[in-house]
Amino acid sequence: MDHPIRLIVNDDLQRSRLTVFFRLLLVIPHLIVLVLWAIAAYVAVIINWFATLFAGHSPEGIHNFLAGFLRYSTEVSAYYHLLANPYPPFLGGDYPIDLEIAPPVRQNRWTVFFRGILVIPAYILWYVLNTVLSVITFFAWFVCLVLGRMPEGLRNLGAYVVKYQAQTMGYWMLLTPRYPSLSFGGTEASAATTT
Repeated sequence: MDHPIRLIVNDDLQRSRLTVFFRLLLVIPHLIVLVLWAIAAYVAVIINWFATLFAGHSPEGIHNFLAGFLRYSTEVSAYYHLLANPYPPFLGGDYPIDLEIAPPVRQNRWTVFFRGILVIPAYILWYVLNTVLSVITFFAWFVCLVLGRMPEGLRNLGAYVVKYQAQTMGYWMLLTPRYPSLSFGGTEASAATTT
């Protein structure tokens, strides 16, 4: 069964050496926007927790706001970690590494109440995987500068980590009652990625 939060990969693996070289500087404006949006998202998560606890499901407006934040943070993360080449649109949009997030569904009030505790094991694994992603990004930076492309295996491993990160955040933000998936499924890739 598919996870309600799926990563869609439509990347051609080509990288501009110039933007790869300056990636840390180029991502700064997005990080500023992301931090500002994260402040509002944190408040929305608290409101969403109370609303979901009492109504049994996330209100659609809050769900859409948090889903938009999660999509944008995923796109910025993909750009920063060299998993995609084009500059991401501000506040999210069409991007080679993107998320599909299912609409709100009913959730068990007990798991909603204890969500902050239930997510701890997923956060620990996310921390470990994020360390792996940092190492991948370090080596990928050199590879992309030399070859002008990202090796598919490195991109796919990085995409797996970004998918797990998005599913963990989505679970914590009450966008889904499904726990993050450890399987490599839930990442959809187009045929163009194998060129």
